[in-house]
Amino acid sequence: MVTTLHIKNVGIIDDLNIELNEGFNVLTGETGAGKTLIIGSLAILAGGRFSKEMIRNGEDFSFVEANFYCPNNQISIDGNIIVSREIHTNGRNSCKINGRLVTVNELKEFMNKILDIHGQHDSQLILNPMQHIVYLDKFIGKEIEKYLIEYKEKLIQYNNLKQELKNTYGEEQEKERRLDLLHYQYNEITEAKLKETEETELEEKHKIMQNVEKLKENLEQIDIELNQNAIISISNAIRSLEKIQDCSQKYNEKLNILKSSYYDIQELARDLSYMKEDIDFNEEERNNIDNRLDLIYSLKRKYGNNVKEILEYANKLKEEICKIENLDEYHKKIKLQINELYQELMVLGINISKIRNKYGKELSIKINQELKDLEMSNAKFEIQIKPTEKFYDTGIDEVEFMISTNLGEELKPLVKIASGGEMSRIMLAIKNILAEVDEVNTLVFDEIDTGISGKASKTVAEKIKTISKLHQVICITHSPSIAAKGDYNYYISKLIKENKTYTSIKKLNEEETIEEIARISSGEVTEIAKAHAKELRKAS
Repeated sequence: MVTTLHIKNVGIIDDLNIELNEGFNVLTGETGAGKTLIIGSLAILAGGRFSKEMIRNGEDFSFVEANFYCPNNQISIDGNIIVSREIHTNGRNSCKINGRLVTVNELKEFMNKILDIHGQHDSQLILNPMQHIVYLDKFIGKEIEKYLIEYKEKLIQYNNLKQELKNTYGEEQEKERRLDLLHYQYNEITEAKLKETEETELEEKHKIMQNVEKLKENLEQIDIELNQNAIISISNAIRSLEKIQDCSQKYNEKLNILKSSYYDIQELARDLSYMKEDIDFNEEERNNIDNRLDLIYSLKRKYGNNVKEILEYANKLKEEICKIENLDEYHKKIKLQINELYQELMVLGINISKIRNKYGKELSIKINQELKDLEMSNAKFEIQIKPTEKFYDTGIDEVEFMISTNLGEELKPLVKIASGGEMSRIMLAIKNILAEVDEVNTLVFDEIDTGISGKASKTVAEKIKTISKLHQVICITHSPSIAAKGDYNYYISKLIKENKTYTSIKKLNEEETIEEIARISSGEVTEIAKAHAKELRKAS
């Protein structure tokens, strides 16, 4: 339920905090004071549409935040969930659930399970035909539940197998198309006869080719320096040390080191001389290296970042080719399973449809009786159930609420017929019947008494009171009968200060509640009106 609502910069509301309670919360007040803006703020919080014109004049953003007490919700903190939405004039929109940023669609989906708003112009859940089957199944309860669980399990298996068949090329044309592509790719790689290390070797040769003159010049210089200078000089030094080696052990040690260096430099000079010979390439060899590298680069663009990845991809291609070429038996098995599940789903779907038809008639009778109580005696309500050959998550049925609001008129879809006031009463009728099984904890009604007489208003009040024993109800009303049933009554007023309008709210005590009922009953607070208000209050 909503425990606290904070509204800032919405219409004439500057900064408003409202503490709400369990049971029946009634909001009354003068026209234009901002009552509907409060309901509109809840609708914004539920993911509803928002017009920039709703931002308070002179401000650049609107902010709505509420604390919901939902002890059984998994994401609640000590049973509390804080939901907020901030909208700026530049179009920036921020939605949060317990401080976590969410999209508007995520917010809407979450709030659908917590808050149900019924106003004169809101896009209510009852207008969505997809919701009609939900209401019906809630009414049916456990009798349909076990069938739906089994149906959904089999539907998951059925859809998974169909997807598996699609993924494994169940269609012959698609299979052949895929095989052609795989064979082309596999042949392109295998015909290249790649080796993991060859790219590095080729790139090294290519680099040498590009620097051949520079290499020749420097290797030639190195050859001269080592063979004609360094080796001769070291050889001379060795002969000199040999003449004095007997004079001290330290000369002998240095002689051994110098000889070792001599042999190392001699070997190094020989290796560098061979390298000088390796840098000679003929034109054909140059072309072969360039063409080979171009081929490898081309294959890398298509199949991997390096030769190793290309070869691994080739192995995957080979496996997939083998799999596709041996699919016939596998496909036969899958198609047999799909056919079996299809038959089982149809049987379950038909059984579910029979249950819905049985209880659909019962629910229609109950709703028609409720509508008579709500002064819609000429209305005829009927639940239309059409079995199809499609498998929906809820079965094979398409369920839609149909109504005729006047005698002699044919039944038409509810969304096309009912006015705002009628829609609220129809929803009230459904909610009254489903009160014990409805999971949405907070119901909001905006001027549900519009267009109904005093007698019907009393019935509406009694039904809302009944619902409020199991759900939190927030209701804006101009009806004294409904206001008299409130567990908590709030008065909404406006004041003008420095050429600006402000909305305020006050929770009324019992005496103030009597006076407010008297005011909306007769237009002024007289002793007779107060006596009548007390009688209404006693009857609640």
